[in-house]
Amino acid sequence: MGNNLKDIRKQISSVLNTQKTTRAMKLVSTSKLKKADEMARRSRMYATKIVEVLEEIKAKVASGDNVQDNPYFGAGNKDSKLVDIILVTADKGLCGGFNINTIKEVNRIIAEHKERNMKVRLRVIGKKAIEYYKFNEIEVLDSIIGLSATPQYEEAAEFVNKAVADYLNGITSKVILVHNGFKNMIAQEMKVNQLLPIENVTVPEECTSILEVEPNEQENEILRALASKYVEFSMYYALVDSLAAEHSARMQAMDAATSNAGELAKTLTIAYNKARQQAITTELVEINTGVESMK
Repeated sequence: MGNNLKDIRKQISSVLNTQKTTRAMKLVSTSKLKKADEMARRSRMYATKIVEVLEEIKAKVASGDNVQDNPYFGAGNKDSKLVDIILVTADKGLCGGFNINTIKEVNRIIAEHKERNMKVRLRVIGKKAIEYYKFNEIEVLDSIIGLSATPQYEEAAEFVNKAVADYLNGITSKVILVHNGFKNMIAQEMKVNQLLPIENVTVPEECTSILEVEPNEQENEILRALASKYVEFSMYYALVDSLAAEHSARMQAMDAATSNAGELAKTLTIAYNKARQQAITTELVEINTGVESMK
């Protein structure tokens, strides 16, 4: 019985230490989430303005035919059966289903394209997805670790421009970006964005024009430059958005782990008290039995 009590005490101590760790990790994730959320909010405002300017230039400067002639807005190489998917996951775990949900969505998209006799190439950002595809022996064309943890615009642009180059050269017909995005403090949402060709985006009616542009011979150059910036920033924003979602998911996971550790500690404490009472009762019975035998 003594050994049993000792084992339970060790278990209680281990659970309480784990609870301290998960509580600390939750606090760290909460602090990081506030910073990442602010970064995502500023980036979202900039991304929205890019879309507004892009659409306004299309409407003011380019006719429909010219827009379709622009490689960023055209249908790409219709004869190509190759599609690039860029996916973003975290470099670390302990964030619930954050990473695996993104991978499942990508696998679903791959299956859909295979049904249409199309081949998919993977360009992966994040250690968790890289490890998953390596373990499952699935080929990854391009990968990078560290960018999802510390998003940098230049690195994001360099990474996505490899896919853009293949699209503009007619190697691929489409570029798709997949990441798990931040919805609010307690929820994430899967985001699938077709980067290329750029699809039409409707500008809100209340949008105030900031342009004084007249048609000229450089209309396609203007659209091409802005479209390039749009694609690069979309990649960067996905990284920032994913980082905020990652901290949100980890905060939730650590909060649940802390609660579960507390419940387990209570259960073990009850078991310890019952075992201790049983040991005391057994000792009293043995003492009484010894007293009776001496009479």
